[in-house]
Amino acid sequence: MQVFYATQFVLPLPPGHRFPMGKYQLLRDRLAAEVPDIRLLQAEPATDGQLALVHSPAYVQAIHEGSAAPSVMREIGFPWSPQMAQRARCSVGATIAACRAALQDGIAANIAGGTHHAYADKGGGFCVFNDAAVASRLMQAEHARRDRRPLRVAIIDLDVHQGNGTARIFRDDQSVFTLSLHGEKNFPFRKEASDLDVALPDGTGDDAYLSALESALQELAHRFDPGLVIYLAGADPHEGDRLGRLKLTWDGLQARDRRVFDWACQRGLSLAFAMAGGYGRRIEDTVQAQVNTFAVAAAYAGRWHNRRR
Repeated sequence: MQVFYATQFVLPLPPGHRFPMGKYQLLRDRLAAEVPDIRLLQAEPATDGQLALVHSPAYVQAIHEGSAAPSVMREIGFPWSPQMAQRARCSVGATIAACRAALQDGIAANIAGGTHHAYADKGGGFCVFNDAAVASRLMQAEHARRDRRPLRVAIIDLDVHQGNGTARIFRDDQSVFTLSLHGEKNFPFRKEASDLDVALPDGTGDDAYLSALESALQELAHRFDPGLVIYLAGADPHEGDRLGRLKLTWDGLQARDRRVFDWACQRGLSLAFAMAGGYGRRIEDTVQAQVNTFAVAAAYAGRWHNRRR
């Protein structure tokens, strides 16, 4: 299983900043040591042309040059720096590479990504560019050169926060299905309409969450027939997350991942996944949740390979 990273970019964040930037290197180190059936590869940055499939050229240029208005940067939540701009491009590039690999191998991943709060013309919530949206549009364009049938993409967003940017970008696009299972009262407080939104109350635990997920996947299968799945495997529904407000245990998170991978594998669908959010009270807990996701994915990678033989 190919896994893409851009951990060489560590943003110079001010003291006390709540974004756990160190989790990506910790995750990469643990994957290299503990999950043998993966191949770690450095991601290339997304180009201006690739970003322009979703984002306005003026916004792309402003991020590149550092000329975005202070209000824009406040909404993103990161101070501008050349590292910030390049890391945002590489995060998109990693999901692009993961999608290409998944279409070839069945499953692949980005150890970051899941930047679902980014709109076409602005960012938000620690999201600069929308990696799943750009990758979806690019995979569709590349597929169109090889096959007359359009590539339909399902984005299964299980980050605890609603994927408002993704929902808005694909609001009128019938070739992409957006599913978001999220905390009802959590950020963003002004939500957009996904194709399927499942809003959960604070304190939702394993049984209720998994039941809601099962119903959502059944409805997705009934309403849409994808050729590619992009899965946002947020660690923030975990009970130890300081921003999540849900109560999933370690076992609950792993059952969630198994259900999504099983759903896609049984249907012979290519799946690329990204880590999305995770803000554990202990950074080690966030990294553990992500390592668990990769361990589940690695176990399924052989099944995808056997289906394609």
